[in-house]
Amino acid sequence: MDVERERQGNFGRTPKGKGEKMKKLFCAVVLSVLFVSYGSCDLKEKGVSLTIYNQNFALVSDVREGKIEKGESILKFTDIASLIDPTSVSFSSLNYPGLLSVIEQNFEYDLLNPDKLLNKYIEKDIQVITKDGQLYSGQLLSFNSGQLIIKSKEENVFMLNRENIRDITFVEIPEGLILKPTLVLEIKNNKEASHILQLKYITDGINWKADYVAELSPDDKKMDLTGWVTIDNKSGGTYKDANLKLVAGDVRKISQYREYAMPAGKVLAAQAAPQFVESPFFEYHLYTLTRQTTIKNNQTKQITFLSSANVPVRKKFIYDGAANRYYHYDSWRSVPYNDKVEIHIVFENKKENNLGLPIPKGRVRFYKKDTENTTQFIGEDNIDHTPENEKVELIIGSAFDIKGERIILEHNKISSNIYSDTYQIKLRNHKKEKVEIEVIEHLYGDWEITKGSQNYEKVDANTIKFLVEVLPEKEFVINYTSVSKF
Repeated sequence: MDVERERQGNFGRTPKGKGEKMKKLFCAVVLSVLFVSYGSCDLKEKGVSLTIYNQNFALVSDVREGKIEKGESILKFTDIASLIDPTSVSFSSLNYPGLLSVIEQNFEYDLLNPDKLLNKYIEKDIQVITKDGQLYSGQLLSFNSGQLIIKSKEENVFMLNRENIRDITFVEIPEGLILKPTLVLEIKNNKEASHILQLKYITDGINWKADYVAELSPDDKKMDLTGWVTIDNKSGGTYKDANLKLVAGDVRKISQYREYAMPAGKVLAAQAAPQFVESPFFEYHLYTLTRQTTIKNNQTKQITFLSSANVPVRKKFIYDGAANRYYHYDSWRSVPYNDKVEIHIVFENKKENNLGLPIPKGRVRFYKKDTENTTQFIGEDNIDHTPENEKVELIIGSAFDIKGERIILEHNKISSNIYSDTYQIKLRNHKKEKVEIEVIEHLYGDWEITKGSQNYEKVDANTIKFLVEVLPEKEFVINYTSVSKF
């Protein structure tokens, strides 16, 4: 059969006038813009609340209202997150809790798309309207990304390029295909009433994090700190005019079974700044946005939550010269030392320092203005969950003009498990002003400092600290001997 010739003929082609009448008999589905509606429940949206955890999941509370007849009926909840955990669903009537009960629940997620719809209509009748207004009707034999093959009642075969197709119409949407993820509840109602229904569920794919911007003063003694909440929604749902709450912390959630557990770890959140209000919650902190907000699917939203000026800070330098902390075994074998001197920024989370609030973990980026009053980036570090009145210490880089050197001068084995080691630490300051440096050393076993050129502080069972002042363009040397028993 000459397929191309059949395309040019009138076989199986419906006149335009008749085609318009036939179109009215069909449920039109336009493949270029799908708009078939799905849903048989007449429930009015009353509001949605969203509690987001910074572990990529959220608790959704969806409230709707509708009149439900007595007996068994079906409720279909559309516009829910496609990454819903169906096992976490909780459904109840807020005004008549004793009347409703759930018999069965199904989560339908086989979403409608052109190829699925066409696949369901193989060997069934469809109508195709081309871009030039021609209408073809008949049985769909096959399809692929480029073409459709249709056989008319007269046994004529048409091969139509998909790029030339304007509309395709079908009698109905095949069973099992839906436009949106839908939660279908089979319920039993003991009395006809207008119910206010609450649907709660856990969804994955939505996360929040805290980001901070800190600008140091010219003398490095104060900073202005601004905090942002960044919400990333990839849950497959849009939450319109939502009441938003944020919880931070390591919430126990068994991902294998997708079960939900109430918070079991520290939950800390941001300052009750202009847009968020902090309130105690069990042993945690909960932060509520003071206004409603819409969070769209595949959207990243940022909201300011903290703004504090003139926060006192302290810059300090720390030198930890051991490239391998188990240097009692390795450093005398010519293991390289670390020559970097770290830059630390320290501040206390107190009210008298213009803070004094539970701070959630996040990244802190530091900036400072140069001599031309241009703001420059100078480093960043992650802050952990920090309660009120706790100290924060962040590492933002290494000093360019300060260098360290650490060597072992002597290593002696006194007996099978006793060693004597003599260390030398050199600190060189190439700056134009003096600097104070904390020198950290790590000792193991039962140790004792038997000789030293500098006083030290015992930090813990395996750490000592020297605090030294190095003059401009000078070198400072520390020597000490330790005896350790293993």
